[in-house]
Amino acid sequence: MLSLNEISIRLAGRLLIDHGTAQIAPGARVGFIGRNGAGKSTLFHAIRGELPTETGSISLPPRWRIGSLAQEAPNGPETLLEVVLKADLERDALLIEAETAHDPHRIAEIQTRLVDIDAHSAPARAAAILSGLGFSTADQARSCSEFSGGWRMRVALAATLFSAPDLLLLDEPTNYLDLEGTLWLEDHLANYPRTVIVISHDRDLLDTSVNEILHLDRGKLVHYRGTYSAYEEFRANKEALDAKNFKRQEAQRKHLQSFVDRFKATASKARQAQSRVKMLERMKPVSALVTQDVKEFHFPAPEKILSPPIIAVDNVTVGYDHKHPVLKHVTLRIDTEDRIALLGSNGNGKSTLVKLLANRLAPFSGSVIRADKLSIAYFAQHQLDELNEDGSPYDHVRKLMPDATETKIRGRTGALGFSGKAGDTIVKSLSGGEKARLLLGLATFFGPNMIILDEPTNHLDIDSRAALAEAINDYPGAVIMVSHDRYLIEACADQLWVVADHKVTPYDGDLDDYRRSVLSSRGMRSSPRDRAANAQERSNEASNGKPARAKGDKKPSLKQQIAAAEAEMERITGIIAKLDTALALPGLFKKDPKQAAQLSKARAGAEAALQKAEETWLAASASYDQAQG
Repeated sequence: MLSLNEISIRLAGRLLIDHGTAQIAPGARVGFIGRNGAGKSTLFHAIRGELPTETGSISLPPRWRIGSLAQEAPNGPETLLEVVLKADLERDALLIEAETAHDPHRIAEIQTRLVDIDAHSAPARAAAILSGLGFSTADQARSCSEFSGGWRMRVALAATLFSAPDLLLLDEPTNYLDLEGTLWLEDHLANYPRTVIVISHDRDLLDTSVNEILHLDRGKLVHYRGTYSAYEEFRANKEALDAKNFKRQEAQRKHLQSFVDRFKATASKARQAQSRVKMLERMKPVSALVTQDVKEFHFPAPEKILSPPIIAVDNVTVGYDHKHPVLKHVTLRIDTEDRIALLGSNGNGKSTLVKLLANRLAPFSGSVIRADKLSIAYFAQHQLDELNEDGSPYDHVRKLMPDATETKIRGRTGALGFSGKAGDTIVKSLSGGEKARLLLGLATFFGPNMIILDEPTNHLDIDSRAALAEAINDYPGAVIMVSHDRYLIEACADQLWVVADHKVTPYDGDLDDYRRSVLSSRGMRSSPRDRAANAQERSNEASNGKPARAKGDKKPSLKQQIAAAEAEMERITGIIAKLDTALALPGLFKKDPKQAAQLSKARAGAEAALQKAEETWLAASASYDQAQG
């Protein structure tokens, strides 16, 4: 059990956690929530032993392994599969030692332990995780250094999940994922067999993947058993009750104080006044409801509503290299009030499509007709780097209103969510969420006819995401969105388009249908309602050597399968030879029956692994011979 006992944590002079207490039982799946900057990541540092507590203590079972996402993405010549496999430190060390070990006793210990930890199925399990996070079979064989930082962080996440620690700490893991990867991760965490604590602002993940909520609120830890939606209802009821009790107590306190003030100097009433003073002193104060109102988002309406369609795309082929276009023969139209969410794995062309629509990428062929005077606001996460780090929100607004008065500039800056002193805070001192709010406000400043949002929620907390959804629904123009946040899509989108296989096609189902399709294509047949059965199913698939593949992945060629099986057969045959040598030692079964039993168990496990490799080789060889005619 993870025990947090009356802990206080102070960082840079600020008290983030004030005598917080919580008990996390083994096997619990906990969603850790709280406003940005409340101290959630700081608590993770303390749990890992990287930060001392000012008071109290943090205790874990002595043999628990803690796993969390690496701060830096892996970047080396190793293949993705090799990087993930190395995350299991014990397996990696045993395999290295197995290559050089000569002592029969040590050989037996190594091989027995490899069988115990199911080391032979590890490549299949690692491949399944990588596939679930969006890496094709071909990708898994590529060098890690070939991928961008965002994709390498996915590899780091895959490695962390593969290592299967006793306590898994994840800090906003979906920030590196697309919707498809997020759906897979939700399912994986829902079936995680050990303890997991995940910091997340994703409502759907918190309702799908966890069964407890830990809320860091104004320095206090509140532990609740249930999903986020259930906790949100509980908290709303509690706050309403607290507010009612506070109001009642204040009225009572005012009445008692009034009596004391009136009669404290009157001899005949002095004793009664004194008793009321004691009542006031004994009255336990009810905490007033401290509202943390979320600043609203507001997207100005366009001055003129244009006649539909505002964009018509006819037989367009587009990309960055004429020889290898990203999208081919795309035909679509966008009308004045369309709310469209783009689905599809990263790398399939969603960003290419929105750049085409935003007139930031010219087509190779075909035509794009835009309505006269069409204005488009385009928000993408990478644009946060385009803000002037040394400027303030006021400075950015002033550039857009060079002839306006100071009062008007301040008013518009406040409308973006930066009133008073906040308007003069330099950008480099703003949080990620504040930068996103500023950029959204600047992008939509002049009332566009259409807004394109590419992952707008990455730095927003739960309440801010809800505020963003309200702003989108209040906005009268067209909206195109790319987001891994299912809540935002379900709240705002009325059309789903899938971008895949060089095409853009409408999706007739809803997000539940799409979720089932994604999990099926990535080797997951489960739903949170059937966690136990599905966990067993995936275990069976892994033990049968059947790694999951993402839809559209290319299987290794038959020649590659044959070569891989031959290499595995050769490796296992070498292990069996070493075990046979050890088992042939004179008098082994009489002198050391326990050691002999270990060797026999190890040999049986190796023999089973060899049989699987041989079956794979035979099947691939037969298919190859048949293909050759």
